[in-house]
Amino acid sequence: MASESALSPIQLHRLGHRPYTPVWQAMRDLTDGRDAETPDQFWLVEHEPVFTQGQAGKPEHLLMPGDIPVVATDRGGQVTYHGPGQVVLYPLIDVRRSRLGVRDLVSALENAVIAVLAEHGVAAHARPDAPGVYVGSAKVASLGLRIRRGASFHGVALNVNGDLSPFMRINPCGYAGLAMTRLADLCVDCPDVEAVGERLAERLARELGRELVDGQ
Repeated sequence: MASESALSPIQLHRLGHRPYTPVWQAMRDLTDGRDAETPDQFWLVEHEPVFTQGQAGKPEHLLMPGDIPVVATDRGGQVTYHGPGQVVLYPLIDVRRSRLGVRDLVSALENAVIAVLAEHGVAAHARPDAPGVYVGSAKVASLGLRIRRGASFHGVALNVNGDLSPFMRINPCGYAGLAMTRLADLCVDCPDVEAVGERLAERLARELGRELVDGQ
């Protein structure tokens, strides 16, 4: 990994509530238009309800999508759900410039979530066989990345206080019967999504050895 002094700060952009597809397109546009001067960015967002299917996604993992739209996307992994009450952090990083391996970035994302949960007294862990973060056998954060032109997009989704019932309409991340959980069910005083997102971004920047600044 490049030293912190050799890399410019990561810009934090807070997008608020946004539909999935325009944000996905904006991530691709930024990645495809990158040059040596393009700053690395974290995007924080809450999406409107959507199921996203990864590149290797199998249709049998979509059980009963019903009125929630399904978007076939270009990240890794299988199907997951995004919706209000879930913070999504997209790290848009020039991994070549940062000398950052894919496994390094996955581990940094997982470790950042684990650190945020630990601040609220929640013991969580990663699994070598299934990316994401778990509390016991239940999954609290889902992870999927794409590297293109030497840069990362997509990211991690942490369940904070949203409705988990849509996960019952799918096999989350391709695992039938996988239980999902959320921070609100794991601690006494659950902060709001915005506060959790801020801490997640700060923790991820720390994991990467980078400074975090407000985006323009």
